[in-house]
Amino acid sequence: MPWYNGDYPPSYKNQPKKIRDKAVEIANEVLKTTGNEGEAIATGLKQARLHFAKEKAAKIKD
Repeated sequence: MPWYNGDYPPSYKNQPKKIRDKAVEIANEVLKTTGNEGEAIATGLKQARLHFAKEKAAKIKD
């Protein structure tokens, strides 16, 4: 089941909004390709954290 409009997996509940929103976006794409909700949830959160960590590192470099 895709997530949207504030509907997200319970494991995303305590994440900052920007990470949660990005994780939902990524999870929905993974869900489309694999059909596996568990994999989509885990991958979404991991990749969202990685995305913002890289973004933060790039800002520090500049």
